[in-house]
Amino acid sequence: MRREREGAATYLQETGATSVGGVVLAGLLSGLAGVAAMTVAEKIEQAVTGRPNSYVPAHTLERLLGLPQRPDRERLGLNWAMHWGQGILLGIARALMSRSGFRGPVGSFLFLNLRLLNDQTLENATGVGAPPWTWPAEEQVIDLLHKGIYAFAAGAVADRLVLRGRHPSGDWRRGAPTDMQD
Repeated sequence: MRREREGAATYLQETGATSVGGVVLAGLLSGLAGVAAMTVAEKIEQAVTGRPNSYVPAHTLERLLGLPQRPDRERLGLNWAMHWGQGILLGIARALMSRSGFRGPVGSFLFLNLRLLNDQTLENATGVGAPPWTWPAEEQVIDLLHKGIYAFAAGAVADRLVLRGRHPSGDWRRGAPTDMQD
């Protein structure tokens, strides 16, 4: 009953993620926060550099789903679905990392590598992307910056939601939950 009356974020902030379902919910919220932060950073960077929107996420999802090719102007929905969906779902991995003790900056750095691996695997397996070492250096830097913002924002939220209130001292940063139910 309590869960039904409270919002998901409020519930997790007050109680921490004490079940697998709670960790999944924390991960989804963490991924949402990470992709939102990354998107804001991308839009600011694009305003400064003049770099156009990338439709690589749409092309990748189009290939994964076996959809016919369409012009970029008709792919905005696919672009958003892949951009937001992939980032939100990967947040579950970061929440699981928090639960398992991979937290803080080190956990977020490891998660950054998972995010990059996920993107490159999907993009290159579908034939949409090219290996990053073939990209111009400035594009590599931009991609690393944006994915770093995603990973560290998602990590901060995951650590906070998964561990909040779980350490006897009340300090959510100090220890892993001891009362997790599988």
